[in-house]
Amino acid sequence: MQKVFDSSVKSSQIFEAVLYVENSSGNFSESFGYGGRDIDTPMLTASVGKLFTTACILILNEEGRLSLDDKLSLYFTDEQLKGLHVYNGHDYSFDLTISNLLFQTSGLTNSSRTLADEDINFSFEQRFQGIKNIKPDFPPDTGAAYYGNMNFILLGNIIEQAADMPLAGAYEQMIFLPLDMKNTWLAVTENDSIPYMYYGKEKIYRPNNIISAGAAGGFVSTAKDLMKFSKGFWEGKLFDKSIFNELAVYYKLKPYFGPINYGGGYMQISFKGIFSMLFGKGELKGHSGVTGSFAFYYPEKDLHLVGDFNQLKKPSAPYSVLFRLTRFK
Repeated sequence: MQKVFDSSVKSSQIFEAVLYVENSSGNFSESFGYGGRDIDTPMLTASVGKLFTTACILILNEEGRLSLDDKLSLYFTDEQLKGLHVYNGHDYSFDLTISNLLFQTSGLTNSSRTLADEDINFSFEQRFQGIKNIKPDFPPDTGAAYYGNMNFILLGNIIEQAADMPLAGAYEQMIFLPLDMKNTWLAVTENDSIPYMYYGKEKIYRPNNIISAGAAGGFVSTAKDLMKFSKGFWEGKLFDKSIFNELAVYYKLKPYFGPINYGGGYMQISFKGIFSMLFGKGELKGHSGVTGSFAFYYPEKDLHLVGDFNQLKKPSAPYSVLFRLTRFK
C-alpha cells in the first residue's frame, strides 16, 4: 500500500495527498500522507459531500417526512418549477421526483462554471433560475443518467423543508453529531474555515464557489471524519441499510466518466470482464469529487478507502490508487 501511494504522488501535478484505509471493525488500519497532509488535515469534500445529502434524504424517508416518489411540486411553487425541464417543447418539470434527483435521472444538466472560475456566491434562487436557461440532456425516466450538481442542490432545498431547519443544521443533527464528526461542516459564509485548492501549480482560494455548491459539495471535512461517515453510511448506523436494495439500480454515465455508474445517491464501479482481470472482483461504492477527494467502500475485502489528492486539474488521481488496491490478496 505504501508503494502504491508513493507512486501515485510522484506526478508533477500532485502536491498534497492523504489516503486512509480501514476495515469495518477497525482492526486493520493504515494511513499515508504527502505534502504535510494527514488524516486530521481539513479538506474540501467536493462531490463526496453528495453522500451526506443522500444520507439526509434516506433518513427523512425512513422517518416518513418525505418519500423518494414525491414530486417536486410538493416542495416548489408552480412558478418556480415552470420551465425547469423543457425538452423538445414538452415541459417535464412537474413530472420530476426526488428519486430522479437522487439517481441523476432527471436529465437536468450543469452550467459551464467550475470551482476554479471567478469566485461568486450564487444564491439558490439564482442557480434555480439559471438552470432553466440550459437545455436538459433527456426527458426524465428514460433509462439514462446525467451527472448534474443541480439535482443535489434541489435535494438540499427539499431537506430544509422536510427537516424544517437550515441545511447546515440538518447535516449537523442527522449526521455529524450522531457519528461524532467534529471536524466536518457545510460552508455557509466566508467566515467559515474553507481550505484552498490546487489548480495545476497554483494555490487558489474560492470560498464563494464552495458556499454556492451547497448540498452538491460545499463541505469541509477530514479523512478521519470521512472514515467515520463511510462506516456509518454503509453499515446502517444512520438508516436501515436494507434501503440499498432499492438504491442498487445503476445507470451508465457519460463516456468521460469511464467505468463509473450512478445508483441511488452514490457512484458504483463494477469489476467485470476486463476490469476483473486487471483489478479485483466485486465493486466499489461511494463517491469522488472534482478536487481529487474520495470515499469508497469495497465490500469484497470489507475496506473503506477515503482521502484526497487536492488537484482540480487531475480529479481522476484517486482511481489508479483505488483500482490497484483492489488487487491485494
